[in-house]
Parts: sequence; C-alpha cells; structure tokens
Amino acid sequence: MSAKLPLSFDAAGLLPVVVQDHLTGEIRMLAHASVEAVQATLETGRATFWSRSRGELWEKGRTSGNDLVVTRILVDCDADALVYLAEPHGPTCHTDAPSCFFQALEGGVLVQKAEQPQTTLARLEETLEARKASTAEKSYTKTLLTGGAPAIGAKLREEAGELAEALARENDDRVTSEAADVVYHLLVGLQHRGIAWRDVLAKLEARSAASGHAEKASRV
Repeated sequence: MSAKLPLSFDAAGLLPVVVQDHLTGEIRMLAHASVEAVQATLETGRATFWSRSRGELWEKGRTSGNDLVVTRILVDCDADALVYLAEPHGPTCHTDAPSCFFQALEGGVLVQKAEQPQTTLARLEETLEARKASTAEKSYTKTLLTGGAPAIGAKLREEAGELAEALARENDDRVTSEAADVVYHLLVGLQHRGIAWRDVLAKLEARSAASGHAEKASRV
C-alpha cells in the first residue's frame, strides 16, 4: 500500500487505469499510473499517467491538445485498478481515433472501424446515420427523415401518448416497449437536426447540479 494514497501498486509501482467518457460510458483508453501520476491527476484534474516506454510522467493532451479532464476517479474492490471518468477533448487514441478500442474480435479475426460503437445507444445512432442513405421504401427511418420535423414530431407525440397510457394502465413489458419506441423516435429527431445523443447527456449533466424547480425557473 502507498503511504500517500490508499491504493495498491504493483512491484513496479504502477496500477492500470481505464479512461471512460463520463457521459456516454465509452471506454477511451487504457494506461498505467504511478502514485505521482494519480496525485497529479487529483491536483490538476487532467489525466496523467506513467509512460512505461519512456520512464516518465505524461499528461494526456499536453502536446496534442486532446486532453482528458477527469471528473471523478473510481477505485476497484482491491484498490489496485482505477477508472478515470473524463470529459474528452478531441480524439483520445494516438491514431486520431476517438477511442483506442476501434477493433473488434469477430470469429478470431480483428475487424477495424474508425469508430466502434460500444453501447446500445451508440450502435443505434450509427444505424440511424446509415439509414440516411437508404430508400424510403426500404427504411422506416428514412421515411421519417424524409418527412422531416412534421413527420417525426407527429410520431413523437403519438408514441409519448402511448407511453403515458401504458404507464397508467398496462404491464411493465408494455411500458418498456413503449418507452423504447419513444427513445427510438427521439433519436431519429436528433439525427434529423444533427444533434448527438452526447449533447443531450451533457445538458442533463449540467442540470443535475440544480434542483428541478430551480432549473425550470432559470429557463424562464
């Protein structure tokens, strides 16, 4: 155990650190940190690690500008691994990919993509983006996108009404099904406007510091 931090470092004085987008949950990178690196991260709020190849501290983004602002540090049950929850500014990987994890192992073969969606919502966003190139006859999503705000708005109102009815009168399975419909149509609407789901999460994060009543009053 370190005398300065309640963490368990290995024989080399290091522990692994996973960096995760604090809004989307996307894993951005994996590195190692020494006690000095963790202390620097706590003091500056900028993700700092220990370079095993160069044998020195390094602050992510100091030269590239693609820094990681750490909002919280999580510690595993054995106190020998960390998660830096961070706000990424620009791509995180040295290849200029958003995340270092842009490869998937499929059937024993590495499949590479510029972006590898890691979450259900990210995969859905990617699918909706791809539907823009479909024909309306083959894609319901493309039909909505072609219809624009009037068509998407009408479906949102319809689906929101069905969810409200399910909440009042139907079983949990129907509620979750109707909620999924609302989320899908919401994402289509955001896609129509070119707004990323991450922007919505950022807005929710910003509002979380204030009470609901105070936040609503501030809008007026």
